[in-house]
Amino acid sequence: MSSTTSAKNGTWHNWGGNVGARPGREVTPATVEDVAAAVRRAAEDGLRVKAVGTGHSFTSIAATDGVKIRPQLLTGIREIDREAMTVTVEAGTPLKRLNAALAREGLSLTNMGDIMEQTVSGATSTGTHGTGRESASIAAQIRGLELVTADGSVLTCSAQENPDVFAAARIGLGALGIVTALTFAVEPIFLLTAREEPMSLDRVLAEFDQLWAENEHFEFYWFPHTGSTNTKRNNRSAGPEQPVGRLAGWFEDEFLSNGVFQVANWVGRAVPATIPSIARISSRALSARTYTDIPYKVFTSPRRVRFLEMEYAVPREALADALRELKAMVDRSGLRVSFPVEVRTAPADDITLSTASGRDSAYIAVHMFRGTPYQRYFTAAENIFTAYEGRPHWGKIHTRDAGQLAAVHPRFGEFTALRDRLDPQRLFQNDYLRRVLGP
Repeated sequence: MSSTTSAKNGTWHNWGGNVGARPGREVTPATVEDVAAAVRRAAEDGLRVKAVGTGHSFTSIAATDGVKIRPQLLTGIREIDREAMTVTVEAGTPLKRLNAALAREGLSLTNMGDIMEQTVSGATSTGTHGTGRESASIAAQIRGLELVTADGSVLTCSAQENPDVFAAARIGLGALGIVTALTFAVEPIFLLTAREEPMSLDRVLAEFDQLWAENEHFEFYWFPHTGSTNTKRNNRSAGPEQPVGRLAGWFEDEFLSNGVFQVANWVGRAVPATIPSIARISSRALSARTYTDIPYKVFTSPRRVRFLEMEYAVPREALADALRELKAMVDRSGLRVSFPVEVRTAPADDITLSTASGRDSAYIAVHMFRGTPYQRYFTAAENIFTAYEGRPHWGKIHTRDAGQLAAVHPRFGEFTALRDRLDPQRLFQNDYLRRVLGP
């Protein structure tokens, strides 16, 4: 589940397969000093620079024809501070390795997204999040970071040190420099009880405020062409641990959610008329289940079926209206949508360009199976989301530009002013950043 570079012609592709680039040079630094040297050399050679993690973004945010910095040697835990309850980790560390290492130490992040293949810096730089009533994105759990800026100097940032850079660089889009290390708040490991259960869409939307208020982590998947959802509530538990049984876990998470789902999508891609029937069967196939386990085993799940995705954050109070509009659009459009729509929430945070910056947010994510035409569906969905002052996820497909984004991100000018100061020559620029941040 990662990006690929073909040795034949040096072309890099992202996980979704919708973005490709041919870097002029590839560097694999092992230390922060190596990164600083690579940045200085790129500037001397007049080349742009991008750090590229696992390629899990669906946008071209990591694409470059200049110097590609691969962080796979910048991995591992630098320090665990049990007094401050923080962990400092190298930027190229995959989230799955961080989660497993923390669990061995009896520690955990408070919240996480549902995929853990990404590097910590890639996930945070694009604003990766899970769902939470009080606990926010992965970036909101950052307590400090180390950043190599365009002149090759190394900035240490926290709420106390370079606080203006810290406010922005936690979700920095790769525009302010190369993140080389991150310090996260952690807590003693705990148990979560997950309750998954089917529920009608009408009921979920009618009771959404209550479901949100009563659960630490609430999310649901709506199956287009049906009135059905699968809901998931995760709450802290005193135990005992009752993980999903190995056979049941394989059947539901691998066989149904990946294997059968893959075949259903192949059928749907070949014969789109079958998709509504498949959706009705899919929405009934997943039965209710309850299990208790350590956080990363509850929050995350394997994603082997490849797809493309668009996700927007709308004000939380606008969720029901926006989703009803999305359903009405799908019902009347003749579109055939084989992937469920994912709905999550996050509390307001204080990160400059966070999708939840300054407002309690609900996320609506639409997906299409890789290789099927997605533009018509995504365009219609985007029109609905933007009417509710939606903010697009930085790592997922959208068509917004700097002018439109400045209108929905109140601190947009603060970010671009900081970028002017840290990277006046636009060493970290690429086509995507030119579009979303302006030239």
